[in-house]
Formats: sequence, C-alpha cells, structure tokens
Amino acid sequence: MTLFDAYIKKLADYQQELRAKGRQVREIYCPTEVSELTEGLPVRVGSQDSGGIILRGDTFLELGNPEAGSCAFLMWTDKPPLIQDGKITLIGPDIPESPGASLPFGQVLMVGGAGLGEGEHALLEGNQFIADQIEGYMIKSVSQLMWSRVSRDAAGKGFNFETLGRALMAIFKSAVPKIEAMEVIFVTSSKEDLQPLENIDEQVREISHNITREIWQAKGYDIECTLSWDCRSCEYKPVCDEIREVVRVRKKKSKKTKTAADS
Repeated sequence: MTLFDAYIKKLADYQQELRAKGRQVREIYCPTEVSELTEGLPVRVGSQDSGGIILRGDTFLELGNPEAGSCAFLMWTDKPPLIQDGKITLIGPDIPESPGASLPFGQVLMVGGAGLGEGEHALLEGNQFIADQIEGYMIKSVSQLMWSRVSRDAAGKGFNFETLGRALMAIFKSAVPKIEAMEVIFVTSSKEDLQPLENIDEQVREISHNITREIWQAKGYDIECTLSWDCRSCEYKPVCDEIREVVRVRKKKSKKTKTAADS
C-alpha cells in the first residue's frame, strides 16, 4: 500500500456523505489520451497559454477567495485501479451557472501509475499550480490555498469545470508519462463542505512534507521544506534550484562516464 491509498478511499466516503446530504453531484467521464483530452476544448492548453493576469473587471468568476474557503491537494498511488481514469466529479454549481460569484473551491487531484514512486512526488506536486498553461484561467494565490479566477472571455467561449479538469489531466499526463490514470474532484457547494477535505488535506500535507524531507536528506541535504504550496514563495527556492542543478549535472556526468566505459 502506498502512503496515500487510505486517503483515496476516504474521498469515496466523503462523496457519499455529500450525496446523502442532498448536494448536487455530477460525474463527467472524459477521454483518457492526452490528444483526445485537449481536442475540442474552448481554450488553449499548453506552455504560456494562460494569457496573463486576469483583472477584477475581466473576471467572470472567482474561486477559493480566503473568505469563501479553499482547499487543494494531490495524492498518488502505484495502484491504478484505485483511480477512475478520466473521471471528473463536480459537487456544487458549475462555472457557467455562477456569473459574478465568488465560490468556495476544493480541488483534489488523484493520479495512479504502477511506476509512480517518491521520485515523482515533487514533479506531481508542482504541476498542481501550473495555471500559465490554461488560457483564461489564473491562479491568484497558492499559499496554503487555491485562489483562482476565470476570465469573461474564457467563460464566453464555454470554459467550465470539465474544461479545467481535462486541461489538468492533459498537463499531468504530458509531464509525467508514468501516469496511467487520473481523476479530479471539484467542490463549489459551500465552505462547510470543504471542512472534511481540509481534514484530509492536513494529513496528506504531513505525508508530503515527510516525503520531500526524506528525498533531500537522501541526497545529503538537510532542508526543512515548508510546503507553502508554491515554490515561488518559499524562502528555500534558491537553494532547491541550486540542488536540482547540481543533481542534474551529476547525472549528466555519470551518464557520459558510463557511455565512455561501455565504448
């Protein structure tokens, strides 16, 4: 059992509890191949496709404002059958149904792949917040929460949570080929409904913290990662960047040495 498996199962119970409370729960089943995920989307998805900052006057909808409530986290497993590949679950109103609103926002990403392990953890974590790859979608803040905006232009083109979910799936599967299955949950119903997610998030965050610390310690660096959700706002970013570059250079040299030895 991987470290997050028990919490993936808890999410199934969480969804059942909200259904029992009469919450609106919609399930969307998307294609699973990257090329099919982006086909027909109303906005561009890819490197630097966000279109930049979305000002308040250009905003159709705001998600996860601190006053409304926000919660976002990711879990991975090496058991793909635990994940329903291509499934998006939306609990609460969709984007086109909420013009001018400021909604609470919960986002849970679950990925599975037989080859996934702690070595992919940092890459998976970082891809949660790549909003510069989705046209008309801006992440305003990711320090302990997911606060984002959808532009009027994107909403006018038909941007909804299926669009966002499919874009995220395409980005993740492109960045991490070991992913065999991915599932997304969005919650916009109420701040109260986010509370159980926040409880799971707290435990998932602790596991992520320990994984990150152990990875760096194994490389000989004693760094206490604060897991502020956004590397750009972390005081240790310059150090981490330097370490990654050192590791990259060492791997490159090691590969050259091995090639020369085999010649």
